[in-house]
Amino acid sequence: MPITSPEAGTRIDEIAASIYRISTPVPPNAALPAGFTFNQFLIVDDEPLLFHTGMRRIFPLVRDAVASVMPVEKLRWISFSHLEADESGSLVEWLAAAPGAAPLCGRLGAMLSVEDAAGRAPRVLADGETMALGTKRVRWFDTPHVPHGWDAGYLSETSTRTLLCGDLFTQAGAAPTPVTESDIVGPSEAMRGAMDYYSNPRAAAVQIERLAASEPALLACMHGSSYRGDGAAALRSLAKILSAPEGIGR
Repeated sequence: MPITSPEAGTRIDEIAASIYRISTPVPPNAALPAGFTFNQFLIVDDEPLLFHTGMRRIFPLVRDAVASVMPVEKLRWISFSHLEADESGSLVEWLAAAPGAAPLCGRLGAMLSVEDAAGRAPRVLADGETMALGTKRVRWFDTPHVPHGWDAGYLSETSTRTLLCGDLFTQAGAAPTPVTESDIVGPSEAMRGAMDYYSNPRAAAVQIERLAASEPALLACMHGSSYRGDGAAALRSLAKILSAPEGIGR
């Protein structure tokens, strides 16, 4: 088992060619009886990219996991969906650890927070714009308020058809399998029913259809297992639920 911190339970797994999932568990507690995970994703290439930074308090755990695969100082891009502690909380720490790195974000993210918070100019991608990392290429999707945050957006790695889908399909559980081929829509809807984190579900459904059109084969989820299979079908199933008039989880 690729455990990089036996004390915290942080682990790193290669879930697609040169794409790694770093996961730190949160034990069961009163708020989350099944426990939880915080996941980051590392793309190793000529210009390595980290998607999600993790919170500041877990920075050493995530840093050590990255270091088990590649030199941390060689990171080139630090990216995330939107401004939130688990998404971007340790951005400054990562930029200090990797002096050649820069933030990578959408236009709203740059304007609203990153240009001020980072202390280093971000690379800004327009909606639909692609950028080569070497042999791999990423595409940015603007997805305002999906599931929350005006600045929200996602990255897709086109060669492996991996969608780094942030808070979409959030699942409970402290020790889920790194990758599953089982249903993730049901578990994520159960989580949303207990703790709704969508700011505008019906508007989100339209944006999610745009993500489905990219035909992802792997959904890299920030909380819970990643999903390998027909990612477009899973996204469209989620969009259908979100657009239904009955409301959450129905």
